[in-house]
Amino acid sequence: MELKVTRCDIDQAGVATVWLHRPGRRNSWTGRMHDEYRWVCKRLDDDDAVRVIVLTGSEHTFCIGADPKALTGYVEADHYDPALSTDCAQPGYGVRPEFDADMAWQLGMRKPMIAAVNGACAGIAVALAAFCDLRFAVEGAKITTATPKLGLPAEYGLSWMLPRLVGMTHTADILLTGRVLRAEEMASMGFFNKVLPADEFTKYVQEYAQLLAAASPEAVTTAKRQMWADVLHSDVRAAVEESKALIGTLMNRPDYAEGVAALLEKRPPRFGR
Repeated sequence: MELKVTRCDIDQAGVATVWLHRPGRRNSWTGRMHDEYRWVCKRLDDDDAVRVIVLTGSEHTFCIGADPKALTGYVEADHYDPALSTDCAQPGYGVRPEFDADMAWQLGMRKPMIAAVNGACAGIAVALAAFCDLRFAVEGAKITTATPKLGLPAEYGLSWMLPRLVGMTHTADILLTGRVLRAEEMASMGFFNKVLPADEFTKYVQEYAQLLAAASPEAVTTAKRQMWADVLHSDVRAAVEESKALIGTLMNRPDYAEGVAALLEKRPPRFGR
């Protein structure tokens, strides 16, 4: 697929960076961007050389949500047409049926996903960030769901995800008011892992991504799958027993042998790809 509204780069450490790339429209979301984003993520998830995926926006904006021109077009429409391809790529699908949906597929990805919110983040972009595994933001970035001010409901599963990230009290504040929050306030709620000054942001996110890339890819994928699967049930015994079974499985894999050898030899592990 020719990339027109996204960009992608993979560094030597296996960190893939995906940019939402419509700088002239503040990286606003379109059907084309939806298709490209899913296609890129499917390719990256299938590439064993890729260890981590960082999602960010071109220039100084993450994504302002749906393109305002598209929103205007729905005012006279008699139904909602998402205007998305029915045959688009399906990254993360097939892991659990609960994840086989827009945005939720990010939970099914093998690779950990980091949202690097480098500026304004609104509407559907809040869901994009929420369904990543980790989130970092630049100081002062403005975050809003915007939907209550547009007469719309909570979008793309945010009513399910946000309570799990920030609790029900903060979720009600975010979803019912649609007010603009600064990244610092969202961090205090637990939405962001860290908020950084603009001059430190890119370097910090890259170094953090490289830290993840240096870990055992099988262990990271397994832990990610455990984490999101356990969110779906409240049976702690099942979580404990499943983890014990996985310990036995992974102890027979090359990454475990390499990890133990590296520990004993006091050197960084060299995990295969």
